[in-house]
Amino acid sequence: MSDEATFASLGLSAPLLESLAQLGYEAPTPIQARTIPALLAGRDLIGQAQTGTGKTAAFALPLLQKLDLKSKATQALVLTPTRELAMQVSDAMHSYAKKLDGVAVLPVYGGAPIFGQMKHLQRGAHVVVGTPGRLIDHLDRGTLDLAKVRMVVLDEADEMLKMGFIDEVERMLSLVPTPRQVALFSATMPEPIARIAQRHLVNPARVEIEHHGLSAPDIEQRFLNVAEGQKLEVLTQMLELEEADAVLIFRRTKNGAAELAEKLGGRGFAAEPMHGDMKQAERETVIRKLRAGKIDIVVATDVAARGLDVEQITHVVNYDIPNDVEAYVHRIGRTGRAGRSGVATLFITPRERRMMREIERFTGTQIKPMKMPSRADVAVRRIAVFKETLRKELQNGDLDLYVQVVTELADEGPSDMAEVAAAAARLAHGARAVAAPSAEPVPAPAPRREAAPDRDDEEPKARLSMAVGKKDGIRPADVVGSIANEAGISGREIGPIDIRDEITYVSIPLRLRDDVIAKLAGAKFRGRPVNLKVAGAETSSDRPKFGGAPGARFRRDEAPARSAKPFDRAKKPYDRSKTPYEKTAKPYDRKKPFDKSAKSDRPASPFDKFKKPFAKGKPKKR
Repeated sequence: MSDEATFASLGLSAPLLESLAQLGYEAPTPIQARTIPALLAGRDLIGQAQTGTGKTAAFALPLLQKLDLKSKATQALVLTPTRELAMQVSDAMHSYAKKLDGVAVLPVYGGAPIFGQMKHLQRGAHVVVGTPGRLIDHLDRGTLDLAKVRMVVLDEADEMLKMGFIDEVERMLSLVPTPRQVALFSATMPEPIARIAQRHLVNPARVEIEHHGLSAPDIEQRFLNVAEGQKLEVLTQMLELEEADAVLIFRRTKNGAAELAEKLGGRGFAAEPMHGDMKQAERETVIRKLRAGKIDIVVATDVAARGLDVEQITHVVNYDIPNDVEAYVHRIGRTGRAGRSGVATLFITPRERRMMREIERFTGTQIKPMKMPSRADVAVRRIAVFKETLRKELQNGDLDLYVQVVTELADEGPSDMAEVAAAAARLAHGARAVAAPSAEPVPAPAPRREAAPDRDDEEPKARLSMAVGKKDGIRPADVVGSIANEAGISGREIGPIDIRDEITYVSIPLRLRDDVIAKLAGAKFRGRPVNLKVAGAETSSDRPKFGGAPGARFRRDEAPARSAKPFDRAKKPYDRSKTPYEKTAKPYDRKKPFDKSAKSDRPASPFDKFKKPFAKGKPKKR
């Protein structure tokens, strides 16, 4: 295939070409240029390529072109290993088919109500995209008819093998009538996948794309040497320094993803987690928010991000290094999609350098070191953003009233016009936006402790309390959103945020304290009064009960009052001049016999009359 290949030269129909033009597709990728003509010609195909190469369009475009839109019968099946990938393929097909009349593409997968899928299948779907388990379920129920299926696609076949779907795949292929066309795509070709290809594909065309470097041709790969406790601080400064449309951050565990998203929310970032414990509807909501620009950051696990395809993702951050090299390729493949550029950052602790060398050896690319962000960098960035904001406002014009106010204040003295303008800018944007640059680097935290957040130590803070907590379902994003919207301040001014079971603490600049409290006086969260006040001013009934995790401690202002009375220093002290007991007592004289006639000072007991004298002699046998 020529390097100058275009979508028009591949034999695609005019409606599909028009859809591709509207979507911004300029030229086919290598796998598209080699796959589309073979599938349009009706040949079976084996495509061996890594994720992020454009293989979805490679099989979806010819599949759509070969549909008979006069019939409502199911004519094509696409098998995917995960729900996320099924949704991605379905969404892509809907986008490509915008100029085709009446194309019905239905995703079916576990975790979604099956009865709704059954109704859609009864109405008719030209293409069914689904996971093997749910497709078999529909076959057993008799709601999926394969009689008219003429094309089958196995997407990421090696992943279906890893997930234990190989028997379901075999059954599906055996039930689809012949003649049919089969396309198999897989990053690797293990023996079970090769056997499936041998049994079910007829004289297939082979398209193989080398994995070396293809995972990141337009992705800048870089790494940072950081201590574990330093990661959050470095990440926060990176997010503030670099321009990004959307950021995908990877963590190894579900708890780690949820925890990091909450901490980023507490620092003013619009972040959401995505992990395996979330319901499918919740994951779909997160993806919709990311595409709509309502959130900027998704913190995900490898399983949850499988098949996630959002073009807005410009940055991928490996907060935790992956367990294997292929997972790294899948991770960074979430950015740099469809010919776009992307940035992938890898956080490396000292013990993980060997794993990074393995990644470099596998991908055939060198991961370059990057400069550690510093407070000075952040300050310079804030000033640049602030200047750009002012420039845009100046270009908008209509400033006559404000010029008049500034001029009058300068004329009244004692400040000149520049000082008045500076005061107005600080009032509008906050002191944080124009913080003076500091040459000091990010301080390394103490071992085994999380780095303390950098929240402009030079400005006094006020700590406020809210009468809602975890039991009410409040999140850091709710706290930031309510205060920022009601009080009209920047979200970056708010934090850190500490959410307990029944109470929430939040810090804001001291200069904004009274204004924020006044504006949120009647605020409610889910019908419950927020009761925002200065922390420490609440009554004893407002204080949260201690019920934390083992090892937790009270804060000084939350510790319960001690019941014991303090030591009374006014009380008469011990008299050291008194003679000690041992100096007044007489020692026992062993030579002096015991005087039986001596009277004891012990008072007489009524039981004395029952006492008998000790009888000498041997004891009686029992």
